[in-house]
Amino acid sequence: MHYDVAIIGAGMSGLAAGIRLAYFGKKVCIFERHEVYGGLNSFYTRHGRRLDVGLHAMTNYTPPGMRSAPLSKLLRQLRLDREQFDLCPQLGSEIRFPGCVLRFTNDLEVLAQEVAEKFPQEIDNFTRLVEKVRDYDDVRLDAPYNSARKIIGEILEDRLLIEMILCPLMYYGSAEENDMDFTQFVTMFKSIFCEGFARPRAGVRVIIRALVKKFRGCGGKLRMRCGVERILTGRTRVTGLELETGEQVTAEVVLSSAGYHETMQLCTDTVEPPPTSQVGRLSFVESIAVTDVPPADFGLGTTIIFFNDSATFTYAKPDSLVDLRSGVICCPNNFERHDDLADGMVRMTSPANFDLWCGLEEGAYVRSKRECFDRIVSHAVGLGVIPDFRSRILCTDTFTPRTIHKFTGHINGAVYGMPRKIRDGRTRLKNLFICGTDQGFLGIIGAMLSGISMANLHVLLND
Repeated sequence: MHYDVAIIGAGMSGLAAGIRLAYFGKKVCIFERHEVYGGLNSFYTRHGRRLDVGLHAMTNYTPPGMRSAPLSKLLRQLRLDREQFDLCPQLGSEIRFPGCVLRFTNDLEVLAQEVAEKFPQEIDNFTRLVEKVRDYDDVRLDAPYNSARKIIGEILEDRLLIEMILCPLMYYGSAEENDMDFTQFVTMFKSIFCEGFARPRAGVRVIIRALVKKFRGCGGKLRMRCGVERILTGRTRVTGLELETGEQVTAEVVLSSAGYHETMQLCTDTVEPPPTSQVGRLSFVESIAVTDVPPADFGLGTTIIFFNDSATFTYAKPDSLVDLRSGVICCPNNFERHDDLADGMVRMTSPANFDLWCGLEEGAYVRSKRECFDRIVSHAVGLGVIPDFRSRILCTDTFTPRTIHKFTGHINGAVYGMPRKIRDGRTRLKNLFICGTDQGFLGIIGAMLSGISMANLHVLLND
């Protein structure tokens, strides 16, 4: 079979690229190794309940009418109605460090007021930082790498404030240990602080199903449980794809959302593994606790809490199974119009060590997941970050770096891929391009915009 475009992976970026191309009459097929769509942002059923994977909240939320916002641009490019995503804004989130809490909502002025109150000597500098962020072109594809810590440190003086601002932005988008590219810092600052959090009322499946329906409605072909085993290469081009079924297909252009190194390892002309320094190391453990009442009923009314147990924020692969020093706690009930969800839910995320989790035999792995959940909750309760809600828990589930690797194929279970992104999506092969995680646009909206941008740049603009 021959296609105009073959897409590897039915995650957010792959589906968005497929819709864009199929809408303009391209013969497109998406090949997905697993039986569920969405990649890292997917859903599953456990204990008789529907649970989301990956999604705490969708960033880049803006209300209707803001035509220049990323969300509005995305909907126009995909010909989707805003109502199809059924987005509900957050109630309010917090950054918690010892002795200091910064509240923020989808209104940047709330964070600015918090900075003025908690760090009065820094409010003018914070205003300068916001102006720099707003003036910076973070979607340009040739932006050079610059250390966010270095640039922020030239504007802000208070070390605690710097650490507190970096904490949520790194947790939700940085593939680099203890720092991030300033371009990505700007993207995350805009998407979290200037725009904000929202969540589809019924979870991530709402977005995924809207994308799949649109793709198929435009004539796209989607082959599930049909992974790409090898990318067949000539001297300068992809000559075909060999599927896990043994079948071979050809395409004029191949877009891969599998990650840059993961994609290049599929190529038949690749003989060496990628250098360790170029591969992402950051992975996470996430525990989901289903409760008998909404979290607000036991004193947890915040949408998302980013916490750290010291004045210095460490964001790196830990030497133990899990790093308890910091984490993210999300309550899906604490969004607008979420007060009548069937269950209460608390999601807790912490940095984890891929190698140690993968080195456990099955019995120890299951025990460690249970112990990890208990340790994360105990530490957060002990810090006073959350009330002790353990008596309200009905059931739990935990996924680890091993789970992430299984369902994404990412080396090291690295959630955000490799530290240095390929903004233009190009590879050494003239008709093979990268979209998604390693292209560099961040978050769920960013992933979809990545697929659209790469489809526009490398296929539609060349027609």
